[in-house]
Amino acid sequence: MMQDSEEKRTSYVRNVFARIAKRYDLMNRLMTGGQDIRWRKSVIKNAELHPGDKVLDLGTGTGDLAREALAQNNHADVTAADFTFEMMTAGNIWNQIKRCNADALHLPFAENSFDVVVSGFLMRNVISVEEALREQVRALKPGGRVVILDTTRPRNNFLSPLIRFYLNVIIPFIGTVITGHKDAYTYLPDSTQHFLIAEELAEMMKGVGFQGVNFEIRMFGTIAIHCGTLPQKELQLP
Repeated sequence: MMQDSEEKRTSYVRNVFARIAKRYDLMNRLMTGGQDIRWRKSVIKNAELHPGDKVLDLGTGTGDLAREALAQNNHADVTAADFTFEMMTAGNIWNQIKRCNADALHLPFAENSFDVVVSGFLMRNVISVEEALREQVRALKPGGRVVILDTTRPRNNFLSPLIRFYLNVIIPFIGTVITGHKDAYTYLPDSTQHFLIAEELAEMMKGVGFQGVNFEIRMFGTIAIHCGTLPQKELQLP
């Protein structure tokens, strides 16, 4: 029964992103006031890329992070992966970037394949955050680095009523006008409000073996960028 429920959610999420793929980038710019561009620049800066590094942009969507990786280090070896094929086909430029239609919970890559794994707004959409993190550990080389950009559940503070109004009213309204798919932009705010807080995600990263885990909060406490590094010695997963 649980497996059936997970399969239905996976299918639903894939369908949501397939339907909004052509307007996904525009909606991101509108919802964040263009700040998502800066966040992605920060992700790649925190990835500390070196020439020749093998980089996996997991949950690449239309490829913004993958392209930013090449913009900051033209000698990186970048692979972009996403389980929604329509999102990748909506991307405009894939020069020098390898693409792969893949599930974050079952990556088609050998162990120790990448020096860096980055992701943008992936983790809140997976069935199991821990399993997704373990797959990233498996795919990373010893000493490899992970950087995660995602929403974080908003804290209760004096801005909370305004944040809830924006998430639950403004975003669905804009999403309906721009894409015609209100349910998609009801799902996205809902997934934000039910996702982990930044501290919880940091603890899960430590639990699967990442060291030096830290995070920074953006956008009035609704966005977080997490970083972590694997030990130089190959990690043995429990």
